[in-house]
Amino acid sequence: MYSMTGYGKGEYAEDGLTVSVEVKSVNNRYLDVAVKSPRVLLCAEDSIRAAVREYLSRGHVDVFVSFTDKREKPRSLYVDWSTVSAYMKAAEEIKAAYPLLEDDGSLSFFLKLPDAVRADETASADDVLLKCLDEALRIALSSLSAMRRAEGERLKSDLLSRMETISVLRDKIAERAPDVAAEYRRRLSDRIEEYLGGKVDETRILTEAAVFADKCNIDEELTRLRSHIDEYYAVCESEPAGRKLDFLIQEFNRECNTICSKSCDREITAYALEMKNEIEKIREQIQNLE
Repeated sequence: MYSMTGYGKGEYAEDGLTVSVEVKSVNNRYLDVAVKSPRVLLCAEDSIRAAVREYLSRGHVDVFVSFTDKREKPRSLYVDWSTVSAYMKAAEEIKAAYPLLEDDGSLSFFLKLPDAVRADETASADDVLLKCLDEALRIALSSLSAMRRAEGERLKSDLLSRMETISVLRDKIAERAPDVAAEYRRRLSDRIEEYLGGKVDETRILTEAAVFADKCNIDEELTRLRSHIDEYYAVCESEPAGRKLDFLIQEFNRECNTICSKSCDREITAYALEMKNEIEKIREQIQNLE
């Protein structure tokens, strides 16, 4: 079982090139991957997302990529002619407005102008950079996965513990349910005997008790709860479990609500309300599961 929340970092170096990748994941209904990397690595964003999908199926994931390149290799520069032309036009306008200004324009002057000469940022990533990125990303995702797994196991322990409480409450309700109709029959008989002075119509009492028992019968709900509990334990051992448990806990809530609506017994209602409290706690925890 995996949590959707985690953090992982990976770093890989080769031939003076060091790539660092950080991955952070938080809760989300679907898988959403956001990549923030230098422009030279834009070509690798699809492969980064594909790698993330191998490790996660749900959650919002932020991937941060950075690198330092200390390799000796030729740098590529280019002249931004539109910027140079704009500077020239601005210089001519200033000269026309202030003809007495000294013109010290030279080649070195234009080389110093911001953005007139730029580094070539359109060059694609080379094989070494892509290899380092791939290795760093795998390390980061493995670290993230380990953290999510550890957190998921803690959540699993809590979820199983709460389901044990629900199972005990279900059994208490099942134990109490048969006594409710019998007690109602005794109370009904006592009231009729009190009002009629001992003249009790046993047939009428049996009929009323049967109607009451049918109205308050929760055998089907208890049977479905037992089935849901067994399925819950099975799903907790599968991966991913989040969506399945999210659906299953809705069924728990539905059965519990029906028991509350049918119940005419204070003890059963108290057990059912306590069960609803545990169900809500489980529902909140499930939102953190993949």
